[in-house]
Amino acid sequence: MPVQVPDDSDFSSFKDQCLSADGWSSCYSKGGVTVWCREEESRTVQKLKMRIVCKDVPAETLYDVLHDTSYRRKWDTNMIDTYDIGRLTVNADVGYYSWKCPSPLKNRDFVTMRSWLPLGNDFLIINYSVKHPQHPPKKDYVRAVSLLTGYLIQSNGANCSTLYYLTQVDPRGSLPKWVVNRVSQFVAPKAMRKIYKASLKYPDWKKKHNPTLKPWMFPEQNTLPCISALELTLQRADSLENIDESGVSEEKTHHSDDEDT
Repeated sequence: MPVQVPDDSDFSSFKDQCLSADGWSSCYSKGGVTVWCREEESRTVQKLKMRIVCKDVPAETLYDVLHDTSYRRKWDTNMIDTYDIGRLTVNADVGYYSWKCPSPLKNRDFVTMRSWLPLGNDFLIINYSVKHPQHPPKKDYVRAVSLLTGYLIQSNGANCSTLYYLTQVDPRGSLPKWVVNRVSQFVAPKAMRKIYKASLKYPDWKKKHNPTLKPWMFPEQNTLPCISALELTLQRADSLENIDESGVSEEKTHHSDDEDT
């Protein structure tokens, strides 16, 4: 299927999903983080929504943190690797991201098309999985599928903001129930708090690391090679290997619970 760069209606729809309560049930609320779950037709597809209020963090800073790949290497301890592949438009690109799963589960990776839009007091970033001919699935990873993942940042004044994170992912594996529960009760809330903590430290870090370099705000700074949407196709889950990890017990897993950012 052809790939389409999101338009204003796609961003509007994503924002509505972030703010709507219809069809969502709260599955975690503690320490300033709320997580909602949504039952999908497919049991393998997880749909989660999270919210955290970030005091002392302007919306613009959160937006920069979520874009800044160099800084992400400092705070995202679940990340194995990430890199940009190419740009489609001034506000859309294609990139790669891989992340650690608790051993002995296999690690997952994604190739996604990402698009972003600052809109008054709102800042949005959304992505979905695509196929790129030069970045096929890797032997040591399970290529997962993002059906729709993204962030909505809303300004609550000069020095406060609210961050929403919504994700609908097919992990391409028959995962045990405890993994799904762990994501909503532990992994997701911890990730939101990490972003918040990272955002508090970002201004000082950025002053020492290319302080004027923000290609997500200034397209003329973007040095990525241009690629055409015609080079890409929609990544369909049924074209990827589906592995059965449902028998993995929680006792056998090794968790990375590093809280450092």
